[in-house]
Amino acid sequence: MPELVSIISAWSIPLIIFIILFYGFFKKVNIYETFTEGAREGISTTLSIFPYLLAMIIAIKLIQVSGLIDLLVNLFKPISKILNIPQEVFPLMFLRPLSGSGSLSYTAFLLQEYGPDSFIGKLASTIQGSTETTFYVLAVYFGAVGIKKYRYSLLVGLLTDIVGFMAAIFICRLLFL
Repeated sequence: MPELVSIISAWSIPLIIFIILFYGFFKKVNIYETFTEGAREGISTTLSIFPYLLAMIIAIKLIQVSGLIDLLVNLFKPISKILNIPQEVFPLMFLRPLSGSGSLSYTAFLLQEYGPDSFIGKLASTIQGSTETTFYVLAVYFGAVGIKKYRYSLLVGLLTDIVGFMAAIFICRLLFL
C-alpha cells in the first residue's frame, strides 16, 4: 500500500499537467499564448497586492517585536482562568487573525512542546483549522480587488474568529477531556 501511495504521489502532478495540455490541444487552444497571458496577469496581480502584503508583514513584525501579544495574553489571564482555557494557546488566538504562517509556527511549537495528542496540541490544531487569517484576507484579497470600505467585513471576520475560538474550546473540551 505505501508503494502505491508513493507512485500516485510521484505521478499525480505530471499527470495533471499532461491532462491540461491534452485538453488544450484537443480544444485547439494556443497553450503557450494562454500560459504567457496568465503569467502576465499573475505578475500584474502580484504587483497590485504587494503594498498591502508589505504593510501586513510590517504590522505583524511590529506586533511581535513590541511585545503586544505578551501584553494581551497577560491582560486575558483572568478570563483564561475563569473559562479554564490553557494559557499556552492564548497567543495563538491573537496570532491567527493576523498571520497564517505565524500562527502555524506557533502551533508547531505547541505540538513539539506538549505533543500532538495533548489537550493543548489538539486545541491548538482545532483553533488553527476553525479560524481565518482575517487581517491577511482584508489586506491582500480586498486590496487586490480595490475594496476600500471593509469595516463591516472586519467586524464580521473578527466575530467569526471569536466564535471559532470558542467553538474549538467547547468541542475539544467535549471530545478530549
